Amino acid sequence: MRRPQKSCPFCESRVRWVDYKDDRTLGRFITDQGKILPSRLSGTCARHQRQLATAIKRARFLALIPYIRGHQA
Repeated sequence: MRRPQKSCPFCESRVRWVDYKDDRTLGRFITDQGKILPSRLSGTCARHQRQLATAIKRARFLALIPYIRGHQA
């Protein structure tokens, strides 16, 4: 039994490159523990999932988004 195919939110809005500085968009693809959502749950295509993972890792390194949600330093 197959699930219905989800459409990629980045492809729908015609985003060519996922920006690491857009923390509001990146926050939608992170779990409560701070993990990156897999593409089967988020619905992103393979190309944008790779870009998304790189953007989240860059934003974490630059402290734009936290490694763990709810953690106060």
